[in-house]
Amino acid sequence: MHTILVTGGAGFIGSNLVRKLVSQENIIVINLDKLTYAGNLESLYSVMNNPKHIFVHGDIKDRNLVNELFEKYQPDAVINLAAESHVDRSIDCPSDFIQTNIVGTFELLEAYRINWNKSDSARRESLRFLHVSTDEVYGSLGPEGLFSEDSPYAPSSPYSASKASSDHLVRSYFYTYGVPVLITNCSNNYGPYQFPEKLIPLMILNAVNNKPLPVYGDGQNVRDWLYVEDHCQALFSVLNNGVPGETYNIGGNCEKTNLDVVRTICATLDELLPKNKSYSSLITFVKDRPGHDRRYAIDAGKIRRELGWKPKETFESGLKKTIRWYLDNQTWCQRVLDGSYRGERLGLGVS
Repeated sequence: MHTILVTGGAGFIGSNLVRKLVSQENIIVINLDKLTYAGNLESLYSVMNNPKHIFVHGDIKDRNLVNELFEKYQPDAVINLAAESHVDRSIDCPSDFIQTNIVGTFELLEAYRINWNKSDSARRESLRFLHVSTDEVYGSLGPEGLFSEDSPYAPSSPYSASKASSDHLVRSYFYTYGVPVLITNCSNNYGPYQFPEKLIPLMILNAVNNKPLPVYGDGQNVRDWLYVEDHCQALFSVLNNGVPGETYNIGGNCEKTNLDVVRTICATLDELLPKNKSYSSLITFVKDRPGHDRRYAIDAGKIRRELGWKPKETFESGLKKTIRWYLDNQTWCQRVLDGSYRGERLGLGVS
């Protein structure tokens, strides 16, 4: 059996990954999550009673707790998904992002380094630390070109700056201490169990409830979209076959403007849940957020060439699966929305 410590495993990507890992015959998952607004045990319902899933409520910044987990469970790998991840929130409250994304990553790295130093040579060779990051660390692209693993970092928001900092920390531990680490930078994820402040679930739920569909600026900001289950398979491939010290960009090869995404959601809902008039009539343009990068696009050629991974879902097939999931899981959505989040667009710089 292999033991994997997953941080942030009650979040969107984390819960999808935990369910995938637990389904493997030879893997035990230690799931550490602080259960902030975006962490939800409802997302782990299917595995909470599985003996191969051990949930720990705690903070990655808690050095004593993290050290205790390493001592008790001796994980063979760490997958660090714990992060404050929403750009809008980072504009209004950057301190949380600095603490979790930078200080928290440091505490994990230190515990991992101590555990690695205590291990014999054979175990040292097999241990892995996979740090999951974002394409936003690269900043904004012009109308052409793609982010590669060699692109310079140029973050534009407190969120992306905090993730860039954590990437640099992880990489430094490989060069300074020799510990085996891996970094992935992914494009925009979407799919089941995503917290509804993000663009796609927010638009789905607003549309179903006949609320305005707020689109920032002119709606022409471009993102590369990646279905979350494809991302989880990529992470599994990097963990098992990636070369320590290397970075792998993970993208869906699917560039869309924000306005195109919203229009596609509306068209799909017109098909799946028709009303008297098109959902597109709800589209409303709102003031752009500060530091809104114009375009991201990922070159995922390296992971395809070296590890044989490529996405299975097209944007259309993945989006239809996502919309069906939200329509079929209104109870989950309602329980999430019963908290402090009210479905607003955040980060407009109003104190």
